[in-house]
Amino acid sequence: MNRWKRRGESVGFVPTMGALHEGHLALIRRARKENSRVVVSIFVNPAQFGPGEDYRRYPRPFRRDAGWCRQAKVDLLFYPAAEKMYPADYRTEVHLRDWENIWCGRFRPGHFAGVATVVAKLLNIVSPHRAYFGEKDFQQLVIIKKMVADLNFPVEIIAVKTVRESSGLAMSSRNIYLNKAERRAAEKLYPELKKIRADLLTGRLKPTGLPGRLKSRLKQLPEFEKINWKLDYAAVVNNENLSTVKKIAGRGNARILVALWIGSTRLIDNLLV
Repeated sequence: MNRWKRRGESVGFVPTMGALHEGHLALIRRARKENSRVVVSIFVNPAQFGPGEDYRRYPRPFRRDAGWCRQAKVDLLFYPAAEKMYPADYRTEVHLRDWENIWCGRFRPGHFAGVATVVAKLLNIVSPHRAYFGEKDFQQLVIIKKMVADLNFPVEIIAVKTVRESSGLAMSSRNIYLNKAERRAAEKLYPELKKIRADLLTGRLKPTGLPGRLKSRLKQLPEFEKINWKLDYAAVVNNENLSTVKKIAGRGNARILVALWIGSTRLIDNLLV
């Protein structure tokens, strides 16, 4: 990688946990378009999984992922072992005060410290000019941007829009956990979020009324009557600092954030307001 940079070649980096899907490929294609070289990492990061979460069962189809990377003309695939990233005497973590404990962080203690730490390590190892992250994990994106700015990493963070299935369901490696009935329910979330966005923009709904409105809408859907589900949170937040928005002041300054359980699968989504 240093050899590429000495030759004046730009390096684009796409960090992933593997189980690649079209969302990851969109990041890789964007990196390929904007850089001379593309590096992809595959690392299922144990530090961002809490007790009882799905670290052990998280999908790891490495051969398939490596084949997709070859087809996408990735120059280097970085696939480190956990003991290399976290040796036995490892003691250092990256924390973002306040931000790591709100929204998803409230329900997944330690998750964003694990994310920030591993991304910091990967950026140090790869030393790219640009790194690419999807907007689907929006809180993660905002936290990484803040970490990079605060710690003076010489890298540009590029956000890429959420890639969705034809139904509107945001692509996620965890979608494979859904059974047929759960998937049919999950596919109803995005259309409901679009209706709620319209109500927010026209003033028919205040941001503080979002959780109640979303719960009410989902309860009325027959697909949700047939499954177990639970809403962790739904909120309208500032696009830059994740603070709660109490009033919509024009388009593009706020975003709907949602996290809910469908069966045993936790899904997240967001929509620009």
